[in-house]
Amino acid sequence: MLNIVLFGAPGCGKGTQSALLEQKYGLAHVSTGEIIRREIAEHTPLGERMAEHIGRGELAPDEVVIEMIHHYLLKHKEGKGIIFDGFPRTTAQAEAFDRLLASVGESVAVMIYMDVPEEELVKRILLRGKDSGRADDASEEVIRNRIEVYKSQTAVVADHYLAQGKYENVQSYGTIDEVFGRICSAVEKYM
Repeated sequence: MLNIVLFGAPGCGKGTQSALLEQKYGLAHVSTGEIIRREIAEHTPLGERMAEHIGRGELAPDEVVIEMIHHYLLKHKEGKGIIFDGFPRTTAQAEAFDRLLASVGESVAVMIYMDVPEEELVKRILLRGKDSGRADDASEEVIRNRIEVYKSQTAVVADHYLAQGKYENVQSYGTIDEVFGRICSAVEKYM
């Protein structure tokens, strides 16, 4: 299986590029953000807990995210591979994820880091917030906090995959097609 971690700060385009990768390579796609938003929208106990963290621009607790990913893996054992969009977000999650994948005879093939300058990220998220209705996309203060949380807690995950020789930095500004072409070039090194 071709398991890809698509990684980058909020607003870098992970969802857009995941959909294109899914279509081109026939991979499954899991977005922890979408799973969490669904739980919040359905007012589940998990969703209620998550809403408190998300509203402050904080990351979801590791144990809950790992459990969601484990359930997803069990349902998608037979495909060509999976694009993990926005996961893992901490070094602890990356280590737990490696163990989880190994337990089913799998591993991450590559982590694609979608590199976008911070001011471009803020601009993109504010623009997205006009259409998405997401409260965390409408406030520049919350957006900047999300980016700071990403830098301090999540960006270090790149080191985990760099140490394994599974890290690719892809400049992710320009047109959607230009970025997609760069990502495909990186992915194809690991096929």
